[in-house]
Amino acid sequence: QVQLVESGGGLVQAGGSLRLSCAASGRTFSSYAMGWFRQAPGKEREFVAAITRSGSSTYYRDSVKGRFTISRDNAKNTVYLQMNSLRPEDTAVYYCAAAVREHNIVSRYQYNYWGQGTQVTVAS
Repeated sequence: QVQLVESGGGLVQAGGSLRLSCAASGRTFSSYAMGWFRQAPGKEREFVAAITRSGSSTYYRDSVKGRFTISRDNAKNTVYLQMNSLRPEDTAVYYCAAAVREHNIVSRYQYNYWGQGTQVTVAS
């Protein structure tokens, strides 16, 4: 089992940047594919970005491609989401998640463990 704790959220002006971090407990972090999801009020939780166990492959939703970057440091048991050129529509609670199986990791249903979320608010 793994516990996930997100940090780095906050209030930022449109066009600004934030870096989210997700720290994982346990010694098997490198055995999990990791993902970032977000949920705005009244909306479904949606995929943002994912990264394979080794970090060799990454995936993004179309609306964040070229603006967001997911990365991981297996030595530090941490996954990151660098968010640049933020827009008001990026406002949401952002969650990190861990998947035991490295299959279809763009789907939230593949993830076994979730963090508590961190709020990101982008002001126009």
